[in-house]
Amino acid sequence: MTDSPMKPLIIIPTFNERENIKELVPEILDLKEKFYILIVDDNSPDGTGEVAEELSRKFARVYVLHRLGKRGLGKAYLAGFKWALKRDFDPIFEMDGDGSHSPEFLLKFLEKIKDYDLVVGSRYYRGRLSVVNWDLKRVFLSIASNFYARVVTGVPVSDATTGFKCFRRKVLESINLDEILSEGYSFQIEMNWRVYRAGFKIGEIPIIFYERRRGESKMSANIIRESLWVLWRMRFRR
Repeated sequence: MTDSPMKPLIIIPTFNERENIKELVPEILDLKEKFYILIVDDNSPDGTGEVAEELSRKFARVYVLHRLGKRGLGKAYLAGFKWALKRDFDPIFEMDGDGSHSPEFLLKFLEKIKDYDLVVGSRYYRGRLSVVNWDLKRVFLSIASNFYARVVTGVPVSDATTGFKCFRRKVLESINLDEILSEGYSFQIEMNWRVYRAGFKIGEIPIIFYERRRGESKMSANIIRESLWVLWRMRFRR
């Protein structure tokens, strides 16, 4: 990082997470570091967007970006990245809005990003699985997906599918965000691949992944199928 003051922004995509973000946002703002938050809501029918607006009015460091419909996790992050790059935020985080990513790790990201261009929050750091309340099917799917991603892309990270990340601004500025192919599950893998191919330095920190606090998982068979063909499409385009 440069000697200029950091202005870290956390991008949180949401769809039906009204109760979760009510708890998550104050937890982040209570940290000793001055974090900013952008909630990207996909027109949640449960009123998440209205709750986000209430939080924005209450807290000066909270912003809201509304999208017209549910268009995929990747598209939500891309919208957030573009929003952030029009402003002076650096570094820029990805973080789930369902409580699975604990704010306690954010300060560790900030320390690590001083020496790296992308820091990945790993559930598999040094071969140890750190998750809470996962069943065996979920564990198997995650392990298999990560193995598959490493084989296809060649990116040397232990957790290719994690959505808890911190980018230096220059990394996102260097990537043509309009060329991103993925919309769902494979988005995280593709971003790692593009950062790695561009020659940037990727680091990892260990995290604990907690099963969501409330609501239902957005994972589906369609999302997983998308990840299978998108990775090979990336490979062939390379």
